Amino acid sequence: MLIRIVRMTFREDSVQAFLNIFNNSRDKIRHFPGCRHLELHRDANDPNTFCTYSHWESQDHLDRYRDSELFGSVWPATKALFAEKPFAFSNHIEQVVE
Repeated sequence: MLIRIVRMTFREDSVQAFLNIFNNSRDKIRHFPGCRHLELHRDANDPNTFCTYSHWESQDHLDRYRDSELFGSVWPATKALFAEKPFAFSNHIEQVVE
């Protein structure tokens, strides 16, 4: 499984627009093939900064989402609202054997 985290800082006047985009697309993203989980987190110290936290079955599933029409409509609208460049990274869940 792949964990994807994307940290985004928005212009103060664009936060509500982002929340509208997220709320209108979250169920579609959650039901995209390979997406197992999606959450939105708000920074405790900066109300204009959010992170999406998602679980994907594999990198291939995430890549298919990123190549999809859905992503093509959500990401450009979101990107237009940024105050700073986003920071994104992926991690694999490791099983610890004792």
